[in-house]
Amino acid sequence: MTEGRAVTRAFAKDTAVPAAQSRSEIERLLIRYGATSFVSGWSEGVATILFEAEGRRLRFDLPLPSVGDEMFTKSRDRMRACEAEARRRWRALVLVIKAKLEAVESGITTFEEEFLSHIVVPGGKTFGELAIPQIAEAYERGVSMPPLLGGGS
Repeated sequence: MTEGRAVTRAFAKDTAVPAAQSRSEIERLLIRYGATSFVSGWSEGVATILFEAEGRRLRFDLPLPSVGDEMFTKSRDRMRACEAEARRRWRALVLVIKAKLEAVESGITTFEEEFLSHIVVPGGKTFGELAIPQIAEAYERGVSMPPLLGGGS
């Protein structure tokens, strides 16, 4: 901590693990935890992982950095910094998927609870893409929430 503020450090900031290796690791994880199909690809600054498991189709969209992004304006070598950020994001995606799968395997949560926002629904959108705007709208309208602990019914 510095002057009352936490010092944050991006996960896997200095990773040298290539993005392709992280993608491959995700595929192996999914196989190990029982996925029945897997596909990955990219388009216009987004990498996508699609897989089927537990009778559900799931999608993770990973925003990829661009050398023109503001975050690289102070970098001497924008291309190298951009590639490093892409590697870091892929490592973070490995971490997220692995943690979710392990939470389900350990009985901490159910598959649906853990992956709900990434389940693809008829029409091709994820449940999160449909529900998140509705949640935001409810909060904006001031919908009353029950207390965090006790006292509610």
